Parts: sequence; structure tokens; C-alpha cells
Amino acid sequence: MSLSEKHSLAAFLTAPTRFLFFTGKGGVGKTSLACASAVALADRQRRVLLVSTDPASNLDEVLGVQLSPAPTAVPGVPGLFALNVDPHAAALAYREKLVGPYRGQLPESVIRSMEEQLSGACTMEIAAFDEFSRLLGQPEATAGFDHVIFDTAPTGHTLRLLTLPGAWTGFLQGSTSGASCLGPLAGLEQQRTIYENSVAMLADAARTTLVLVSRAQISALTEAERTSVELRQIGIRNQELILNGLFRAAGVDSLALALERRGRLALAVKGEFLATLPVFKVPLRPNNLVGIPALRALVGPQTLPVVTPSPDVGLPLPAQKSFTALVDELMAAGYGVIMTMGKGGVGKTTIAAAIATELARRGAKVHLSTTDPAAHVAAAAGQVAGLQVSRIDPVVETRAYVESVMATAGKDLDAGGRALLAEDLRSPCTEEIAVFRAFARTVAQGEDAFVVLDTAPTGHTLLLLDATEAYHREVARKASNIPGEVLNLLPRLRDGRFTRVLIVTLPEATPVHEAAMLQEDLRRAQIEPFAWIINQSFCQSGSGDPLLQLRGQNELPYLHEVVNKLSQRTVIVPWLAKDPVGSEGLRQFFNPAVAS
Repeated sequence: MSLSEKHSLAAFLTAPTRFLFFTGKGGVGKTSLACASAVALADRQRRVLLVSTDPASNLDEVLGVQLSPAPTAVPGVPGLFALNVDPHAAALAYREKLVGPYRGQLPESVIRSMEEQLSGACTMEIAAFDEFSRLLGQPEATAGFDHVIFDTAPTGHTLRLLTLPGAWTGFLQGSTSGASCLGPLAGLEQQRTIYENSVAMLADAARTTLVLVSRAQISALTEAERTSVELRQIGIRNQELILNGLFRAAGVDSLALALERRGRLALAVKGEFLATLPVFKVPLRPNNLVGIPALRALVGPQTLPVVTPSPDVGLPLPAQKSFTALVDELMAAGYGVIMTMGKGGVGKTTIAAAIATELARRGAKVHLSTTDPAAHVAAAAGQVAGLQVSRIDPVVETRAYVESVMATAGKDLDAGGRALLAEDLRSPCTEEIAVFRAFARTVAQGEDAFVVLDTAPTGHTLLLLDATEAYHREVARKASNIPGEVLNLLPRLRDGRFTRVLIVTLPEATPVHEAAMLQEDLRRAQIEPFAWIINQSFCQSGSGDPLLQLRGQNELPYLHEVVNKLSQRTVIVPWLAKDPVGSEGLRQFFNPAVAS
């Protein structure tokens, strides 16, 4: 686990390609590394454009500047510009681009129908991708920059973005009627050359590098390996890997030594995969990677801090609810839905699995499920009597939905009508509808049991919750009835006696502030969070390691912010010595002595 200069972040930036594309499991540090790389290249007098395609982007906070969909100069870094692809704004612009030319040419009823067809969550994703394709596949869009760096959304979303060019090319080639859920075919045909250029650019090793980012954790490395394989399958072999947050204990502190052992074990288990790629290593830093000075320091050699144990900074934290007491309160309800929500990588899957296994141990009937395409919920939970574990699989759900629509809406159509309906169902929008229906069906099971939902990262989750009206319109267009579980979904989610939303975060600036925005969005949807869970706190771990102690001190402002301003019910979970995977590993949440 050498952190030699030969394999450092500085070495990674020795001869970078024009396009750098950062991807990986949520929470591994993609944004920090993308921003640090952009700053370092700009400091070499290169003109750099940094782009986020993540619906839950936090570039603004990390760079300390208010961004928009247009390139904005980053203060203190001459030559660096950044932008956020705003899915909502992109969707409006995309819709108007397709519908605008027909205003005044077609009846108003037809225009309204076109706008309605372009109002769903899938259109948001296509619109964001449309902008992404312009930056990647249209040379004049980035002609003034030496490097373009993409800070992407979490892995499942990124893979979907990457596979869309080929999917849409096939859809256009096979479509004859022009009647898709995305509106007039002519609007898509106009983008065809740009989509094809994007595919070529992504696969060109001379111009593009796909940077897989991971931590020294088995789950993160497994996700990186899966991503690597899937990228190769779509022709993208120009890959490199950055191992972020590598930790080496400074002494004999038991937690620090356990943390180092966990990292070494993960690297050993995934050694065969690591040998297939160039690997660069970045050590764990004691501070939050927010602001230009911190980003510049990330590229240079690390100087370990000398920390003298000190009393709490500021006022002491008031006593918080224990994890056991939280589960006691959840158990008392006897049934209902428990949803873990938050930024990718904060530990939603682990928290959901811990709650579900404990409820099952206490004799409850529990269904643990996920809507996250990158989740590993079954491995996290292990096997416990009374616990059912499932995943909402987009492929399975889409196939079932298509069969259902063809058997109902398509039953009495002639051959031409069935062909038209089948063509419409080949659109990627169909997947969004199918997954949403499965989500509603799973929530409905909370009437007579506990349903614990490990949801997708924040942006996708909110798109899912916002999809109700779009789903109603879409399913009414294609089928004769709307399932009762869909009609009852929003009332169930808004009923605090039936649904309890747990916001999971880390004691760091970006996860806390993004969780605060999530809470505001939920409240606008009339969904009140039940509790906040601050996960992986070094402040609460009791470690004597200098670096970990300093990280703990840096957590205090964010712990106070949550406890005093954002949450009425808070649980702080310390870093655990043993990897919390499987039923025994999850018992640490209730009895830390299990780890010893």
C-alpha cells in the first residue's frame, strides 16, 4: 500500500488526456478528485472546463462559487471554469427545442399533448444527456479549453448516461412512425451526429480517460470492477483507477489499526482486479476537501498533522438518541415503511440493513428492498429469520411492465397498432415507469409488515418521488387502469404514522448541506423526516490516532449544525472497527463489543 510519488495523484496528472471522466460508487470522492485535478491543470496555465452531470451536484460548495449551466470562472484559479448541467433547466430547454418549431403550426391541443409527453423524469435525464453529448461530441462547444473534466453522478446513473448514445442510435434506426414518448422523431434525428461523436470520443484512448474512483473497501472496489467490465463491454477500455482515502495508522490505537487492516484486506481481496489497471493512490486527509487551498493540497505530498488531544470545540453536544432507542421507537409502530435517504456513499444500505435485521431479530416480519442500481443490500444484511431481501431490478420490472401493457392496451389492437405500441415501449422512458410501479408496490406491503427501503442517491430518489403525475399520464395513455398502490403512494409517504424517512449523512460539509436540501425538498412534498442519522463519526469513536482525532475535531461544526438546527431526533454512529457486513457485523450498531 505504498503511497510513493510514482503512484500519486500528481503522477496521474503527468500526461492527462483532453477529456477526463470521473466515475465510481457514491461517496468515494469523485468530486474532490475531479476538482483537485482541474485546479492542478489550471495552475499549469491550461484552460480547463469542469462539468458536473450529477442531479445532486455539489461543485458550488467545493469550489466556493455559484455555478450555472454556463461556464463560470472559478475565483483564485485563473483558467478554470465550471458548470452544472441542471436537469430541470435542461429539460425545459430541451422540451422547447422540440416543441417550439410547431407552435402556431399545429393545433394547441397537439402542442399540449407534446409538452405533456416531454414532462416526465426520463425527459430530464435525456435532456441532461443531450447537454453532456454537446460538450463531448460537438467540438466547437469546448474549443476554447485544453481539458474538459466531467464529475459524474453515482455509478448506476453514469452507466445509464454512457449507454444512452448507443441505445438512442438503435432506437432512431429502428423507428419508423415518429411516435415515441420523447415526441417528434425529427427532434431526436437532429442530435444523431452529436450522439455518434460522443460514443466515438468516449472510446478514444488518445483523447479520453475514464477514471474509476474507489476507496479501499470491498463494496467500493466491487462496484469499480463491475463498472470497469460494463464499460469494456460498450467499447470503453481507456480506464485508470484512483484509490482514494488510503489510511495508515500512526501508532497502536486499536481503531486506527483496525481501519488500516480493513483497507489492506480489501486491496488483497481485489488484487486481481487492481492488477488490470494503472492504479494511483491518494492518502486520507484530516480535513474536509472544500475550498481551493484544500484542493491544491490534495495534489501535493501529505504532511501528517501533529495533534494534541484537546477539549471539545465550542459547546458540548447534547445527549443524542442511541441507535437501539431509535429501533425501539420504530418497532413500537408494529408495521409501516422505513426509508433511508441521503447522498450516495453515506451508508444508507448499511443503516437500512442494520435496522431491518434488528427488527427481524425481535420477531417482526420485515421486507428489506432497494431501488438503487448500485446497492449491495443482500450482502450487507446476511440471513436472519423473518427477513425477506429483494432488489427492484429495472430489467425484470421493465419486461413485466411491457408484457402487461401489451396484454391490456394492446389486446384489441390490429397488427399495425400493436407494432406502434411495441415501438413506443422500446424507449428508455418505459424503464422509469416500470421501476416506479415496483416502488409503489413495495411500499404497499407496509400495511401488514415492516418495509425497509434502501433508496437510490438523493437526485434519483427525488425524481422517483416526483414521478407520480408523469406516471399517471403515461400509464393512462397506454393502459386501461392505474394500480391502486400507485394511487395511494403519495398519501402513504406523507403519512408520518405509516412512513418514517431517515436522513443519513456524514459529519462533513457537503453531505450535511445536501441532506439539508433533501429535507427541504421532502417538506415541499409534504413528507416530514422522522430522524437524522450521522454515520461514521470519528468524533464519537474514541480514537487516539492523530489524524483520526483531527478529523473528529473537524466534524464538530457539522454535528452541531445537525443537532441544533436541522434535526429534532438525531443518532450519531461512530466509525466501527469491524466492517459492518452480514448479520454479525451489523450487531455492532447495537453492541460495539461485538467488534472486539
